[in-house]
Amino acid sequence: MTIRKIALMGNPILSRVAEPVDDPTDPAISDIAEDMKDTLIDMGGSWIAAPQVFESLRLVVYRENLQPSGKADPWVVLVNPVLTPRGEEMVPGWERCHSIPGLHGKVVRYKSLHMTYRTLEDEEITLDATGVKAALLQHECDHLDGVLYPMRMRDLSKLEFNAEPGHLARDIAEGAEVWPVLQDLVDAWPGRSRWFDG
Repeated sequence: MTIRKIALMGNPILSRVAEPVDDPTDPAISDIAEDMKDTLIDMGGSWIAAPQVFESLRLVVYRENLQPSGKADPWVVLVNPVLTPRGEEMVPGWERCHSIPGLHGKVVRYKSLHMTYRTLEDEEITLDATGVKAALLQHECDHLDGVLYPMRMRDLSKLEFNAEPGHLARDIAEGAEVWPVLQDLVDAWPGRSRWFDG
């Protein structure tokens, strides 16, 4: 098990356009993917891009919930992913990032997208995604192009500390659905009852 250090906002590697993976079957690529899994397990995270662990490669690892069959095979490795928006509709949502600890922000993303990628066995996969999954894929693939979520924000007043989630709390009070981890921030905020009901 190798737990990698996370590159933080300001590190030059997060501003670079990552290099394509020439050979997805190269054992070195599999080793990096395994390190990314170990790092996520250690952090309790679910999504990470290779530049965040100081590898300038077009590689993303994430884990999903248990499959409907009950078989636990949550890991997905995206090699050289390519995203194409399906339509022009965009929706706002709240995001966090391992490379920007302590903050969250409201970002507008394409609602629906099409993606192609290679597996570690060099098989081509295509899929369509909408909603939260589409937003997460855009967030992670942005890392491959040197883009962090604040660069996508239309209103920087909606960039706030996790300890003071005022705008996020207002959105939740008005019925917005958010990731459970963000709901937890608001639930734990001592100032919530002073400012918002619900």
